[in-house]
Amino acid sequence: MRLKIIVSYDGRPHLGWQSQPGGNTVQDLLEAAASETAKEPVRIHGSGRTDAGVHALAQVAHFDAPEQLTMNPFNWVPALNTKLPASIRVLACEEVPADFHARFDATAKTYGYRIRTEPVLPPFDAGLVWHLPRQLDPNQLEQALEMVRGEHDFRAFAALRGNETGETSYRRTIHRAELGTSGHGWELRFTGDGFLYKMVRLLTGSLIEVAQGRLRLDDFGRLLDQDASLPHGRAPHCAPADGLYLKSVRYD
Repeated sequence: MRLKIIVSYDGRPHLGWQSQPGGNTVQDLLEAAASETAKEPVRIHGSGRTDAGVHALAQVAHFDAPEQLTMNPFNWVPALNTKLPASIRVLACEEVPADFHARFDATAKTYGYRIRTEPVLPPFDAGLVWHLPRQLDPNQLEQALEMVRGEHDFRAFAALRGNETGETSYRRTIHRAELGTSGHGWELRFTGDGFLYKMVRLLTGSLIEVAQGRLRLDDFGRLLDQDASLPHGRAPHCAPADGLYLKSVRYD
């Protein structure tokens, strides 16, 4: 039986989603909890990676429950949560078709990036937002966000993993890029068909440079759709992981 789970986590205590030798990743801890429940090794497949310190409101993952284990999908939620740290919670579990894949079947993801601009950051928000004690120009920010929408070559907003080739595509489509409010601050929201490594953080860092008057709108625009055959510019700043949240993953 293939099961799909919705997972929420606070990224601060963990080394990201992807499994690592140290074992303190969200994937490692979920696999340990699922394997203990199933009494045999269980592999968890997520919709994508989140970096160390990045949070998730609704990460999607799947795994195959052993055939001899007849536990109802609903009962997997408390079974996993009792074995997980408080910073990770499985919110829902349901049976899906045997060919469902959390990563390859995803058609869009939404990320939110939270910013607070008051002079003093409340200690309860430390590590959960980007503290920028300086006013932003929302009009400049809105204009830059409008430029981001649509299909572009985002190579200037991609960090390198080291496995890139000449065939690597940096084209992605951003369906929505908008500015909203969150609590006592701002939230940048991005919905796209896929995101490159650190793309949202590099976009956010550059957008904030625009909003603070450090980067001209036309210079920001020139970072998009650069000629791959020519030397190209890079995003001027990568926003910290603190304020980034994977909000939802969409499936058709």
